[in-house]
Amino acid sequence: MQELNLPKYSLKFKSKNGKVYIYDFIRKKYLVNTPEEWVRQNFIQFLILEKNYPASLMAVEMGIDVLNTKKRCDIVLYNTKGLPSIIVECKAPSVKISQDAFDQIARYNLSLNSKFLIVTNGLQHYICVMDHENKCYHFLKEIPNYSN
Repeated sequence: MQELNLPKYSLKFKSKNGKVYIYDFIRKKYLVNTPEEWVRQNFIQFLILEKNYPASLMAVEMGIDVLNTKKRCDIVLYNTKGLPSIIVECKAPSVKISQDAFDQIARYNLSLNSKFLIVTNGLQHYICVMDHENKCYHFLKEIPNYSN
């Protein structure tokens, strides 16, 4: 898999029927190691180990309803009150991050009303804070730590 713009983590792998699987520590199961899954699992470790987000407050591939359509959020981080605080959209490293990715995560946020949105392809990471009152978002220089 492609090297990412994240620290290197000790991830678990296994092979079966010619396919490589990566272990998802949140869902407690092995998944086919696609480029997007590679980014997702590394970013989960980044959030836990570097930014101190508790794994117990994370949901992965969470189903939501967006304008009567079923969608899945890559990663949702909750606050201690059980409300969505951060939504993360992961793309494969080969996918250029564009306005479409931000539009996608903004649509997801219509249902979740999260404060922060993150889009990453493992090479570039963008974070914005929502201004719900003015229906826009502002980019931040870095992802805040959990304690902030």
